[in-house]
Amino acid sequence: MNTLHTEISGLRKFVAEHPRLVVLTGAGISASSGIPTYRDRQGTWRHSAPITHQEFIGDGDHRRRYWARSLRGWPVVREARPNAAHLALAQLERRGHVDLLITQNVDRLHQRAGSHAVIDLHGRVDQVRCLACGARVCREQLQQRMLRDNPRHSDRAGAVRPDGDAAIDADLVRQFRPPSCDACGGTLIPDVVFFGGAVPAARVQQCQAAVAAADALLAVGSSLQVYSGFRFCRLASQLGKPLAIINPGITRADSMATLKCHTECESLLAALAARL
Repeated sequence: MNTLHTEISGLRKFVAEHPRLVVLTGAGISASSGIPTYRDRQGTWRHSAPITHQEFIGDGDHRRRYWARSLRGWPVVREARPNAAHLALAQLERRGHVDLLITQNVDRLHQRAGSHAVIDLHGRVDQVRCLACGARVCREQLQQRMLRDNPRHSDRAGAVRPDGDAAIDADLVRQFRPPSCDACGGTLIPDVVFFGGAVPAARVQQCQAAVAAADALLAVGSSLQVYSGFRFCRLASQLGKPLAIINPGITRADSMATLKCHTECESLLAALAARL
């Protein structure tokens, strides 16, 4: 029996024995949709570290650089489509197997695939908010405004990085006019939790309550190196809840796992949904 068949069998047994799941997803589930991951299979950075919350809030040059690069990177997220893994999890929810899906991704592909019980742990990149007055604006609407304000720029995708980021020439960054709030002139920030930022406490508590109520936790496509997601694996372990992990590389929670599957999540989850 090959690895795929063995892991499908193990995962089917896991779901049969623990029919009410909380699912935790990371960047790996969106990789085949064209959105790159932050880390390789060993859990090390593929690129330089992304912008932090402190850098964005405290430094106008960092904000300018972020928005200039986002202008080129946003179309990759905008045009991405759910893949078979997203669709399979939506199907599992419809069949009553998924109580809650916690995603560390900000691409909204789970919702576009048809999942409804979703917590966007790190927010959503398709919305922007004002730090001063709280006004929200659609990211695509802001994209068109930035293009008008920066005629030398285009939104033709550059060298793509995770979460709507793209590499561009430093000279273009220096000339870039970053956006401000139409309502009050305040600082605009994508409605996401940057590295170094805090996930809202109410959001964390909702996820913790779901893990406590579920039969088991299934983690998909994440190295779990970031504490904001890893904490739910640790909680499941503390509560005696079984943990299954689907990830081809190593994860921070491997030692806690009841089941570890190394097959790419798209083929494995699609096969699981077809066989349940």
